[in-house]
Amino acid sequence: MISPYPWLAAVWEKWQVSLESSRFPNAVLLETAAGFGSEALVSALSRAVLCQNNLSEGCGFCHSCQLMESNSHPDFHCVQPEKEGKTITVEQIRQCTRVAYESSQLGGLRLFVIEPAEFMNEPAANALLKTLEEPPERCIFLLVTDRVSTLMPTIISRCQKWRVPQPDYQEVIQWLEQRLDQPVDSYIPHLVDGAPLSALAFIEQNKSQQYTSIESELIKLARGDGDIMSLSKMISVEPIERLSWIWHILTDAQKLQYGVHKPFYTPGSETLSKAKSYSFLYDRSRELLTLLNRLGEHSGLNAELLIMDWLFNFNEETCL
Repeated sequence: MISPYPWLAAVWEKWQVSLESSRFPNAVLLETAAGFGSEALVSALSRAVLCQNNLSEGCGFCHSCQLMESNSHPDFHCVQPEKEGKTITVEQIRQCTRVAYESSQLGGLRLFVIEPAEFMNEPAANALLKTLEEPPERCIFLLVTDRVSTLMPTIISRCQKWRVPQPDYQEVIQWLEQRLDQPVDSYIPHLVDGAPLSALAFIEQNKSQQYTSIESELIKLARGDGDIMSLSKMISVEPIERLSWIWHILTDAQKLQYGVHKPFYTPGSETLSKAKSYSFLYDRSRELLTLLNRLGEHSGLNAELLIMDWLFNFNEETCL
């Protein structure tokens, strides 16, 4: 379960030691980003905690393991937003707390996974804090987040904090090449912030072709002869993902202007660094970051219109 993802091994091995010695904390905060396979850690921990035969690994054969396999274990509880884009409510946390103070259905430990933890609204976070201050017996709370800074400091202080380590780009490339049995362009892990599974999906879904088209149109636009409408439509298909590609191109170009060269920089960044000034690239990347945050926080916005407005700024400075 963990073995296909070697970057998870260090955390999992330490968790297993704690489980084996019956010293696993009752509240754990796992900091991780999308594309690192943290769900494999959650699954491995869940099966280990609830297994009736082993302490640190699910056996796969006992009644508990069979219930986990069928997603019907009565002592496993996952608290998530009820709808995409919604918060985890205080009612959900209160229900979680009520169950936590009841007896285990199968007489063993109970596990409560709250994911993504940063989606708890303030009343929900306060309700959870009260539970963590006086935790029920034989319960483990696992909070999973990619934005730990947004959580209440008092909640963080009640949890043992773990972070999924990020492998370096060369390790990701090696893993991808072994998995795919083909060469991998060095810029791909960089484009997805080093997330191995995101890089794998990028390749398997043939997104390199889409990226190349967007990069080419962006460079044309920087030179003053691009098609804003066409580029805006391309980006709007997957706005957050494709705008993040552009953000990497812009920031790579800025680094190149300062003489910083890395083999994994985006292919078009060198051309862009020669087409625009540093101040222009810096301003556009900051504006882009603001746009990305807006689109991430408000799903109902007209992405294509906002993207088009941002793209028009590329015509505000003549080429060097």
